Amino acid sequence: MHAMQFDGVGHPLHRVERPLPQPGPGEIRVAIRACGVCRTDLHVVEGDLQGPLPIVPGHEIVGLVDELGPDVIGFTKGQRVGVPWLGHACGHCRYCAEGRENLCDAPLFTGFTRDGGYASHAIADARFCFPLPVAFDDAHAAPLLCAGLIGYRAYRLAGHAPVLGLYGFGAAAHILAQVALWQGRQVFAFTRSGDAAAQDFARALGCHWAGSSDESPPEPLDAAIIFAAAGELVPRALREVRKGGRVVCAGIHMSDIPGFPYADLWEERQIISVANLTRADGEEFLALAAEAGVRTHVEVLPLASANTALARLREGEVEGALVLVP
Repeated sequence: MHAMQFDGVGHPLHRVERPLPQPGPGEIRVAIRACGVCRTDLHVVEGDLQGPLPIVPGHEIVGLVDELGPDVIGFTKGQRVGVPWLGHACGHCRYCAEGRENLCDAPLFTGFTRDGGYASHAIADARFCFPLPVAFDDAHAAPLLCAGLIGYRAYRLAGHAPVLGLYGFGAAAHILAQVALWQGRQVFAFTRSGDAAAQDFARALGCHWAGSSDESPPEPLDAAIIFAAAGELVPRALREVRKGGRVVCAGIHMSDIPGFPYADLWEERQIISVANLTRADGEEFLALAAEAGVRTHVEVLPLASANTALARLREGEVEGALVLVP
């Protein structure tokens, strides 16, 4: 097999050749067809998130079951599967026992604490893989595995919000906007200042308004989801939500949140973060995405262009999502 390996901050990913890995009990080997490029991958290679090294990034994996380990139930060779960020949960800590495996005390994360999808093959815990709807081809399914899944968890935590603001209109927001519009909500898209292309993209998808994150929308928001990793957006969004409104921080990493007046939080406004996902989130969202006719906007690049893809993501030069194919 071959992979793009990350050795440490300041070092670009580089190609490595390895023996084909063998799945252990309860594991499958996946022959990778596509892997989405997520902002969390960027946080890994820039050192914002620090895990074991070396590591193969990538956690929006689409591929075919290539080999079954002992005791695997529910999958067959040749079946198409998706492998998400949450790659394993212990099953017996307090959080797993409460049905909150996204907060597990001893998790494994694909592309962060276990090798991921910037590769030709990957090993995955079969219990944390998903069959994928036939409505999506490989490349268009890939962004659903994180931008979609964790975005959906943030969307659910936003609650019943007839008027929804999305801050940072990238891979996740362009998926969740389609779900929200399909459900009859008003969607307001907030982008970097001057990013006319992203604003045009949001309007083309049907968003009712698009502007920069330092602008006020046409009316107060019932809830806001922040997908951008910019902490300064939290007090900005808080000032735009109604009494009783909620601001959801959807990223795994965010810069520090600056201080703000208590008056901006008063009247039962809330700030909440989202951590990872559960398998129930995944099953529910993948079915909903197919029903809603979600269409991911993707650009496909060869796996060897992983460094270029990350650089483009860093500079905000991506409309929708980038997907690597080995």
